[in-house]
Amino acid sequence: MATVDEPVKTNLVQTWRSKIAFYLDDIETGLGLTINLLILGLIFLSLGIFVAETYPISDRLKSIFEILDTAILVLFTLEYLLRFWSAANRRQFFWDALSLIDLAAILPLLLGIVDIRFLRIFRWFRILRIIRFWQLEKKVMGLQASENIVLVRIFLTLFSLIFIYAGLIYQVEHGVNGEGFKNFFDAFYFVVVTMTTVGYGDVTPLSEVGRAMTLMMILTGVLFIPWQLRELISEIVKKVNSGDMSCPQCDLARHDADAVFCKQCGSKLI
Repeated sequence: MATVDEPVKTNLVQTWRSKIAFYLDDIETGLGLTINLLILGLIFLSLGIFVAETYPISDRLKSIFEILDTAILVLFTLEYLLRFWSAANRRQFFWDALSLIDLAAILPLLLGIVDIRFLRIFRWFRILRIIRFWQLEKKVMGLQASENIVLVRIFLTLFSLIFIYAGLIYQVEHGVNGEGFKNFFDAFYFVVVTMTTVGYGDVTPLSEVGRAMTLMMILTGVLFIPWQLRELISEIVKKVNSGDMSCPQCDLARHDADAVFCKQCGSKLI
């Protein structure tokens, strides 16, 4: 019996692994979309908690936030372990950029047994988990035009960078410059002003690490923003140069002006 049951158990495990891997990334089925939206909601909730903790709040509210934050971190840890267990190639999964972002998001829980408080800075990197859900743009937001999707991605990426820099500069400067960086909004304001190279000078970092981070913000703004704008302009130019002919099979609306066949399904255009 043991020799007969072993292949059955193996097939059952493989089936569960494939199902879990599918639904954790799927947005086409109702269950997959629900799971991904719940995870996305937890991400925003956790970010809201982190921002609120930078403001003066009551001890009771702080205790509630700590409980919620711990619960969310536990759920994120379970999600990461499920993704790792169900991955077809676990070594490749571990070194994947999105998986490393997920791991950085749960480091505060994994290292909580040791008092290494400076590592709490990694919790701000949880905003990057939104990248995993960029494909939700079409499904949830109803965006179809490629230039609209590019615009949303530019906004999400830029917001992610600003949020991360704001969290980092707050962690670095709040202890030595409490007047300039009283809360998260002060840090967010400083990052926006710095990355856009406006530089009002009303808030300045005092620590060496803060100044080095400010240089990185300026370089990011100078290099990243024009690159993203170029991508958006490229999509707009493609739209201008494309025709309005729709495919009779898949209803794809945009094709090159001289197109004969649909670039999505291959059907002949009328």
